[in-house]
Amino acid sequence: MALLSFLFPSKPKTASAAKERLQIIIARERNGRSGPDFLPALHKELIDVISKYTKVNPEDIKISLDRQGNLEVLDVNVVLPDSQ
Repeated sequence: MALLSFLFPSKPKTASAAKERLQIIIARERNGRSGPDFLPALHKELIDVISKYTKVNPEDIKISLDRQGNLEVLDVNVVLPDSQ
């Protein structure tokens, strides 16, 4: 079995990779960075990932970062097309 694992390594799960990316982004922002400059990159990455599974208009994906005191809320709103 070790030989098969060596020849055919398992791919990392998409959900866990996305979770790690978000944790890195949040950690960077909490370490004193002043602005949400990661939002454009996150927006592009979301468009790329969602486009793999369904046709979506990039304008239908909205991302915002709201700060309320010491809380930060990352809001992602995706409008998916009607399935026909």
